[in-house]
Amino acid sequence: MKTSRTLVVAALAIVAGSACAASDVKAPDGYLFNDAHFHLTNYVQKGTDMGRYVREIMGDKVKRSTVFGIPLQQTWSYGNSGDFAPTYYLQSDAPLYYYSFTDAWIATQYLKLKPEERTRLDPMITGFNPADMYAADHIRRVLETYPGVFSGIGEFTIHKEFVSSKIAGEIASLTDPALDRILDFAGEVGLAVILHSDIDMPFAKAGAEPVFLKQMKDLLRRHPKTTIIWAHIGLGRVVHPVQGQATAEATERNPTYREIVEAMLDDPTLSHVYFDISWDEVAKYAVATPAAIEFTAALFNRHPDRFLFGTDNVAPADQAAQLRVYDLWAPIWAQLTPEASLKIRKINYEHIFDAARVRVRAWEKANLQ
Repeated sequence: MKTSRTLVVAALAIVAGSACAASDVKAPDGYLFNDAHFHLTNYVQKGTDMGRYVREIMGDKVKRSTVFGIPLQQTWSYGNSGDFAPTYYLQSDAPLYYYSFTDAWIATQYLKLKPEERTRLDPMITGFNPADMYAADHIRRVLETYPGVFSGIGEFTIHKEFVSSKIAGEIASLTDPALDRILDFAGEVGLAVILHSDIDMPFAKAGAEPVFLKQMKDLLRRHPKTTIIWAHIGLGRVVHPVQGQATAEATERNPTYREIVEAMLDDPTLSHVYFDISWDEVAKYAVATPAAIEFTAALFNRHPDRFLFGTDNVAPADQAAQLRVYDLWAPIWAQLTPEASLKIRKINYEHIFDAARVRVRAWEKANLQ
């Protein structure tokens, strides 16, 4: 995930009055943020040692972090790429498939940590197929096998540009009863949910209502007792904030992206839904222009309880790589109230995942031997 250096430099210039980088502005306890979206491993299940992640990469900058693998494995098809071993889904035409062992791998590494190190992490279950009616059974089986470990499920994907069409087997859908079973079970147990589903299809018609918006809102409303975090606010590498929003007049039928988000934030039937602002691609949209920065900061200041910061980093090599996405948001952090900044960077994470820990442990105690 590469971000234009030009955009970053231009964005940082907007806050030239600040003498320090965003990574120098710490919360009262000394940490910069909690990471609501972090992948320990990549698309071929390789990554960073979890102990090293806590001790060296999180270190004294990241207080707490979700931790999960990627539920999809990229096939190495010799007929497609020969001796070249792809490590990313865009490096091969071969299919992706669900890799359930990722949950056991995450749990095993977590259980090797010291107790004080474990308190800084919230492992998530991801190794299930959301188009499989047995997926909820997989999640229960993981909890039975590794009680005391997991706080939630996700990030798992329904619609994702260039990824969904590569996955072997049945196509996932926001209307699939299998997904409803997953979210029902998560609500029963108290598992926090990180769900990736693009708001629109790639290269969609400018000005039209996003293709998946209604299905997404209907899904969210069907599960009011489940805490759901919508990853990246539905955006992607080529799924932009509704195309044409800068010039087209909004109508009731075809609202702009900003109006879509604000309407969801104001909707009492969606009060259980949160938005993660992870991924450098999302940061790129937020700081692209002075107008984008102004709008984003104003939105965060109006609704500070509903957003969570995350990096969406995948197996970073060092702490500098871990902090890079955080620093891309410097123009936004500079315009937030102290309360809004602290909530988005830290408090909202703790509210959601502290509650998940309590509920999941209580459910395990009551339902598992």
